[in-house]
Amino acid sequence: MPQTKTSIQLIRELVEFDTTSRNSNLELIEYIKGYLEDFGLRSELVYDATGKKANLFATIGANDIGGVALSGHTDVVPVDGQNWFTDPYQISESDNRLYGRGTSDMKSFIAICLAKVPQIIDLNLETPIHFAFSYDEEIGCVGVRTLLRELANRKNKPRSCIIGEPTGMRVVRSHKGKISRCCSIHGLESHSGLAHIGVNAVEAAAEIIAFLKREAREFKNNGPFDEEFSPSYTTVHTGLVRGGTALNIVPKFCEFEAEIRHLPNDDPDEVWNRMHQYIESEILPEMQAVFPEARIEWKELSVIPALATSDDDLLHVAQELSNTSGTACVSFGTEGGLFEEIGIPSVVCGPGHIDQAHKPNEFIEIAQVQKCEAFIDNLLEHLE
Repeated sequence: MPQTKTSIQLIRELVEFDTTSRNSNLELIEYIKGYLEDFGLRSELVYDATGKKANLFATIGANDIGGVALSGHTDVVPVDGQNWFTDPYQISESDNRLYGRGTSDMKSFIAICLAKVPQIIDLNLETPIHFAFSYDEEIGCVGVRTLLRELANRKNKPRSCIIGEPTGMRVVRSHKGKISRCCSIHGLESHSGLAHIGVNAVEAAAEIIAFLKREAREFKNNGPFDEEFSPSYTTVHTGLVRGGTALNIVPKFCEFEAEIRHLPNDDPDEVWNRMHQYIESEILPEMQAVFPEARIEWKELSVIPALATSDDDLLHVAQELSNTSGTACVSFGTEGGLFEEIGIPSVVCGPGHIDQAHKPNEFIEIAQVQKCEAFIDNLLEHLE
C-alpha cells in the first residue's frame, strides 16, 4: 500500500502547482492521476481542444452504476497586481490558517478528497464515489462541459454531486446564474476638431453602458426580490471598458464587457432584448447616418446556469452530513447548474469562505479542513 498523506500535506502539494486559468493544468492533473494509480485506481482524462488542459474523472468502487460525485475545479485566479505577504504558491501556516492561492477556492477540497482515498477503498462501498476535477471554471465553467458531455449517457453517471466550493461547510441549495458578453462598437475616426464627421465609438459604448446601469437600478429598486439571496435581486454590471487612442482623435473603436447575475427565476434574455431594441432604435441609426458601415457586435463570454437543487432528499442528507440546519442561497456561480442540466442533482458544500477567494493572502482555516474531513467521513458512513 502506498504511503498515505494527510489533507494538509496534499494541500501544500496542490498549491505549489500554478494552475492559473491562463496556464495548463496538466502537471497537476498528472500528479493526481499518478497519486490515484498508486492506489490501483484508473483515471479518465478529458482534454480541451489544445490538449494542454484536462478534466479528470475517477471512480472508487463499481464502475457500472451511479454513485456520489465529489467535484471541484483545479484552476485558480491570477495573483497579478495583488499584494501578497508570502509566496502565493507555497503554503504559509500562521494562526491556524493556511495561506496560499487556491487554499479556499478550491484546492483544499480536492486535497481532502484525495486524502480520503485509502479510507474509501478499505470500506469497499457498494455505492461508488466519483471524483470529477475540472479545468477553467474560473473563466466561465468551460472545462466541465466537455466532461459532462462524456458522462451524460453513461451507466455510471453519478446519481448526485457535491461541489466543494467554499461555503464554510454550509449546504447551498441555490445560486444565481450568470451571463457575460463583450460588446464591440465600430465607428469612424476623425480629428476631434471635426467631430461631426466622425462616429465616436466610446460615446456609443457609454450610452449602452448607461442603459445597462438603468436596468441595474430598476432591479435594485423594484425587483423582483428573493430575500434568501444577497443582494436579493438580479444585478447588471459593466466591468471592463477599452477604447480610444488620444484625446484629439474621435475614437473609431470601443469594447466593453458586461454581466448579468440573475435570480433562478429571472430571465436574463429580457434585459439583453431590451438593450438590443434600444441600440437598434436609438444608437445605430445615429451612427449609420454619418457612417453607414458603423456597427455594434456582441460576443458571448460565458453562460453559467443558476442552480436550484432538484432533489430534496439530497438536501436533507447533506444537512445531516454537515451537522448544520437549514440551507443557503448565494450570488456566486458554480458548476452545479451544469450538473443539474444533465440530470445529476447537486448541492454546493465545501471548506473555506467565499470572502477569502480571489483576494491577496487567501487562506483557509485548519478548522474548516477538519470540518470537511468530518463531512466526508459522515458521507462514507451514510453509504455503508
